[in-house]
Amino acid sequence: MRDWKSQAHVKWECKYHVVIVPKYRKKVLYGKARKQVGHILKQLCRQKGVELVEGHAMPDHVHMILSVPPKFSLSMVVGYLKGKSAIHIHREINRTKQGFTGKHFWSRGYCVSTVGLDEKMIRAYVRNQEKLDCQAEGQGTLNFN
Repeated sequence: MRDWKSQAHVKWECKYHVVIVPKYRKKVLYGKARKQVGHILKQLCRQKGVELVEGHAMPDHVHMILSVPPKFSLSMVVGYLKGKSAIHIHREINRTKQGFTGKHFWSRGYCVSTVGLDEKMIRAYVRNQEKLDCQAEGQGTLNFN
């Protein structure tokens, strides 16, 4: 039996595989910044009532599996995560105190697919996508969980 969630008048399981990329696909998510971006995204998901099921940051993009309640649209959730995380990234990583107008971190779009019966396969993909690259380059991995 699948793990269904419920609210007042609905039982639901809405999971999405979302990929977001930094502006111009720059490779800016290294070292300490990767951990901070992961922490920021987890915190924002918690504030919004969205469950971050799985997440992984690559140097030039971020994979997330989100469980989004049906009361929220996915575009609103992704817009919220990208907008608020950009402000937090500029404050915490870039040490900007004010004047965020015109400053960008994420590109305009995002990639999304629904997670249905293949959830285990997609979760394994998100978790293990970097292993071959890390073995070739000798870098460590970052897991949000």
